[in-house]
Amino acid sequence: MIATEILKEEHDMIIMALGGAKREVLSVHATRKINSEKVERLIDFCWNFIERCHNAKEEKYLMAKMQERGLPSDKEPILVMSLEHKEGQGMVQAMAAALPQAKIGESTALSSIALNLRAYIGLLHDHIDKENNVFFPLADQLFTPEDQKELLRAFKKYEAEEIGSGEHDRYHQLARELAQE
Repeated sequence: MIATEILKEEHDMIIMALGGAKREVLSVHATRKINSEKVERLIDFCWNFIERCHNAKEEKYLMAKMQERGLPSDKEPILVMSLEHKEGQGMVQAMAAALPQAKIGESTALSSIALNLRAYIGLLHDHIDKENNVFFPLADQLFTPEDQKELLRAFKKYEAEEIGSGEHDRYHQLARELAQE
């Protein structure tokens, strides 16, 4: 297995969880209420799995290795991918900030969660499509077999040291649960 295959598998888990997120957006629009437990779990998944685990591996390791192989960080495609990561982080932070007021039914907070969640879903679908079909194939062309092995080791070490033992599997399970709700 190579590094981009791991990232694509994570994309599959993200898409799965986004199905549950989309249903929550539709529910908020229909009922003007949130399922606060589900939204808390969605925010947890988005922040800890997507942003802290998945995107961090892309930025700290994959993009860094692409830069080592001559791709500049201040031009496409690395710049676009990085900016989209930051945009997504802002949306997740906005949802987390609105959640306490949304729990008590405050309409502006409910709208903020629904709008940010909808935008985040759209951003991630487009972003994942670009990564899977353009960015990752480019990375695979740039990397040597040794680069791929180094990336796999770095991913494993990052998950163990920064995310925590068993957390990756826990978030895969959470994605499955969110997809079923």
